[in-house]
Amino acid sequence: MIKRLRRKLIAACMISLAIVLTVILGGVNLMSYQKVVADADTVLALLGSNDGEFPKFHNGPENPPDGEVPMDKGTGKRDLLGAKGLSPETPYESRFFSVVLNENGQVIQTDTGQIAAVDEESAELYAQSAAESGHTTGFLDDYRYLVLSQEGNTRVIFLDCGRSLSSFRTTLLASVALSLLGLLAVLVLLLILSHRIVRPVAESYEKQKQFITDAGHELKTPMTIISADVELAEMECGENQWLADIRRQTERLTGLTNDLIYLSRMEEEQPPLQVIEFPLSDVVEEMALPFLAPAKSQEKELALHIQPMLSCTGDEKAIRQLISILLDNALKYSPSGGQLELRLEKQGRNILLAVTNTTIQPVEEDKLSHFFDRFYRSDQSRNSQTGGYGLGLSIARSIVLAHKGKIRAERPDEMSLSVVVSFPV
Repeated sequence: MIKRLRRKLIAACMISLAIVLTVILGGVNLMSYQKVVADADTVLALLGSNDGEFPKFHNGPENPPDGEVPMDKGTGKRDLLGAKGLSPETPYESRFFSVVLNENGQVIQTDTGQIAAVDEESAELYAQSAAESGHTTGFLDDYRYLVLSQEGNTRVIFLDCGRSLSSFRTTLLASVALSLLGLLAVLVLLLILSHRIVRPVAESYEKQKQFITDAGHELKTPMTIISADVELAEMECGENQWLADIRRQTERLTGLTNDLIYLSRMEEEQPPLQVIEFPLSDVVEEMALPFLAPAKSQEKELALHIQPMLSCTGDEKAIRQLISILLDNALKYSPSGGQLELRLEKQGRNILLAVTNTTIQPVEEDKLSHFFDRFYRSDQSRNSQTGGYGLGLSIARSIVLAHKGKIRAERPDEMSLSVVVSFPV
């Protein structure tokens, strides 16, 4: 139990840290990528508004030629680029090319004068791929493109984002590597410090188990003496109601003590199991047959669906007790005229054992996880009628966990309860 608690603590811490790092670094890298895309789209928009070129700027004070922008007025070069969030050096730093396609997709104009890495043939292939994609913007390799319609033709402008994307990828890889190193460092620290963190819980749990074991052994002696005294009193005075009550309660207390000791031993880190391979199908059938008569006497129907020739490796005595607990629990808590079913079958790489019974009261979904708690009862009003004390399913869970299996409670419908056990083959 302590090892499981320690593993869960480490797993919870690592998962929480991984989620936090993913959110933080993912957000930072996402904003960085969006900044690359936004800057590229701004440049492409400026190029698109000027037929695939940057605006030309006139150095004279008056009457600039057509298509040029004056430098000395409020619409000067610095103001024009700054208004779009661009540096005055952007026209000299940008590498771009454009291609004009007609209505049939044929190339009628190619401009690769501002880039050396792409020739006219490659530019035409890029343009045709962008036009066929059906998107107005996007990426082809490291080139961001913009598709524009101009007087019946299609102009596709490409901007080289290789340096920006390379910087983004470097940052992304570095952040991932640092995150993994950080997670590894935290894992090492948790492996070292988790011993100290769970030590108070471990000490308290060990003291609890020791107390249960010691108290159980101490109670056995007076219970034995009381039982012997009751037998002597019956021999001298004859049987009567009071002596019968004493014997019945003594047997009940003895059973409770034995179950507590057994549960304490099963929850130890290395329970004393005698592991052998045995025919599970035969064992299940052998343990289930004695329950047919009690079920019939209580006007209940017990159906057995046991797949033959299944074998299991484990403690046969503990598995027998598990089957007895599940059937006894189903028989106790099913109504008169109820339906019970035991199913044993192989599913994939697991052997599935399921015991299902109808219930007197509706089964609440939020209480299913509590069925395996010690002394838990879903129907507190039936304590005296059933004669149990709420340890059966706790012992069943301990047996299953000791065999590296899994156990869970399910609700097929509101008036049914199913306890499902799976063992690895």
